[in-house]
Amino acid sequence: MNVMPLGVFELGLASLLVFLLAFLSYWHRMEIERPLLIAAFRTAVQLSLIGLVLNAVFTTVNFYLVALIWTIMLAAAGWEVMSRQKVRVKGPGRFFIGTSSMLLSSFSIMVLTLTLVIKVDPWYSPRYAIPILGMLLGNTMNGVALAMNTFTNLAWNRWQVIEQRLALGQTSAEAIEDIWRESVRTGLIPIINSMAAAGLVSLPGMMTGQILAGNTADEAVRYQILIMFMISSGTGFGVILSLWLMRRKMFDTRDRLRLKEGFYRIESVGNKK
Repeated sequence: MNVMPLGVFELGLASLLVFLLAFLSYWHRMEIERPLLIAAFRTAVQLSLIGLVLNAVFTTVNFYLVALIWTIMLAAAGWEVMSRQKVRVKGPGRFFIGTSSMLLSSFSIMVLTLTLVIKVDPWYSPRYAIPILGMLLGNTMNGVALAMNTFTNLAWNRWQVIEQRLALGQTSAEAIEDIWRESVRTGLIPIINSMAAAGLVSLPGMMTGQILAGNTADEAVRYQILIMFMISSGTGFGVILSLWLMRRKMFDTRDRLRLKEGFYRIESVGNKK
């Protein structure tokens, strides 16, 4: 089975739907047309560029080149996580927390999967390592961003309640336990919904791609199950680690709340409060 080719004309037809959605946003004053069009433009440009890069990378197996691409992907994911926060950490820590949690969760799961499950030789083969890390990072990034944003927003709005609990003798972990649980749930809801709907409501991307590429359905299903398990565990570990690091930043060693001293709130990009 050959994949049906897509040209610029076909992609242009698909883009008309995005422009229609942007027009409806403008007509109803929803104010999402600008970020929608920017995101669509970025999608086209970024994927086109990465396609050129991958064509070159796939022709050779160079660990340092693959590691460079991993680093760029991780840095971009860390920046996206930071930019989605309404309550942000002051200083360089605002980039470190999200990035380090994704590094430890996504990279470790990717390495374990490539070496112990798929058993690719070499394990850093770009045809496997780059797409798998991309799927892991993309989903982990969304979960971490949602969890961190929920955690800091709730803590910012309930800081007086947290102070009262600390005054009554609770530890920092006990004082924000309800906020922590709610943040974890928020971060994991998207991937849990995706797993629950897989095969019934939707056919996940990797499975669809393999079927379109001519692979058998049962082989595509096995790979998709593997990827879903990887994504869910990577997202879960990333969310938990990011909130643990955030809690350490929010309290000092004596369990005193340092929310106002270590964080700032923005109403819009570029404005601090």
